[in-house]
Amino acid sequence: MNTTFDVAVIGAGIVGSAIARKLAGHELSVALLDARDDVGDGTSKANTAILHTGFDAKPGTLESRLVGEGYHLLSEYAELTGIPVEHTGALLVAWTAEELDALPGLREKAEQNGYHRTEIVGPEEVYRQLPHLGEGALGGLTVPDESIICTWTTNLALATDAVNRGVTLLLNRAVTSVEDLGDRTVLRASGGDVHARWVVNAAGLGADVVDRLFGHDRFTVTPRRGELLVYDKLARPMVNKIILPVPSSRGKGVLISPTVYGNVLLGPTAEDLVDRTDTGTSEKGFEFLLGKGEKLMPDLLLEEVTATYAGLRAASDHPDYLIEADAGRRYVLVGGIRSTGLTASIAIAEHVAGLARDAGLALVPRERLPEPPRMPNLGEAFTRPYQDAARIAADPAYGKVVCFCERVTAGEVRDTFRSPIPPATLEGLRRRTRAMNGRCQGFFCGAEVKKLLEERR
Repeated sequence: MNTTFDVAVIGAGIVGSAIARKLAGHELSVALLDARDDVGDGTSKANTAILHTGFDAKPGTLESRLVGEGYHLLSEYAELTGIPVEHTGALLVAWTAEELDALPGLREKAEQNGYHRTEIVGPEEVYRQLPHLGEGALGGLTVPDESIICTWTTNLALATDAVNRGVTLLLNRAVTSVEDLGDRTVLRASGGDVHARWVVNAAGLGADVVDRLFGHDRFTVTPRRGELLVYDKLARPMVNKIILPVPSSRGKGVLISPTVYGNVLLGPTAEDLVDRTDTGTSEKGFEFLLGKGEKLMPDLLLEEVTATYAGLRAASDHPDYLIEADAGRRYVLVGGIRSTGLTASIAIAEHVAGLARDAGLALVPRERLPEPPRMPNLGEAFTRPYQDAARIAADPAYGKVVCFCERVTAGEVRDTFRSPIPPATLEGLRRRTRAMNGRCQGFFCGAEVKKLLEERR
């Protein structure tokens, strides 16, 4: 490309998309790069999809502050754009005397983080709220504002908003080297070089690799695989809120959570790997999760597992988010962003913009910005097209169901091809519509959905 962008953001996951959107609210030309063929196709697509209050973050850290701010910012953005969110609340369950003794400390930590609505409850209240919970719970800590959200729609909304604001989206651009030309940086990438005066590194699992291309050696990303089991919608009445374990040094542990799609999740595992592409599931992982599930909620294991998946989290040897600006190289690192990055994304973008401004990037707000996009609803708690008689009367395509497990219509599939960021693959289409995500996993609808995709190419 002959264009020299004011800013190039590497990584079109949730955090990178939020940063590109924020910067595009100013008089800047912005490029958003990703190594894959779609936005949100890395870490962002495979997590537990929880909108965190930040009650259990380490007080005083950057992560704590940005998660707390991000919770409110993303909640507001979800209302504007139609990202499905359900404020289910959560119950952190203590199963041992040691975990029970830890509850007052967790409540105090929540207070230090500015969250004041937790409450310690006894076993009677635990089982009143969760009658299907396994035997032996000694008490719990309520967190009434923990919520579930659609991570796919969040990523797509932020990226679409960015594109509508004028961001140039460059997919299939894996950055392999960088060259400093003094007034700009050349990102040597598959699919073509990109020139930019400033670079923001939000590359997730590859953030440490890109950081070294800019001459730094300050952290290492370890891919941490999290495997999850997805239970059928018939299990949802058993789980009306997020069931959390008492966290340990390894993370938040195995949880049970409803999803906005009407399913129930059990997971994740936490296995450190070397291969940054290994998102395969394992027999060992499933055995571990089933063992945990037998203790947490044995009735859940009587329900059908409709899907399994694994995601890679960007675990880091740095104890906090690592967000720093290098004014000399006109470069900002956004590294060490753990699973809380979903919640913190918009706050991270605000923080990055402030750091870049202080380091010399001129930020002049644009006078008029397009309205945020209104996203298709994928959530079961809200009206879907197949349920909307007026919409079907106006356009019969919304009454033609092509995926019967998930009730996805031909109109919804068609709309994805007309969107600012259309799907390039079946997986991309799945994340935009829920097609092939149900009990049959595309066995019945896969051929027709694939035909619709191929007809649009």
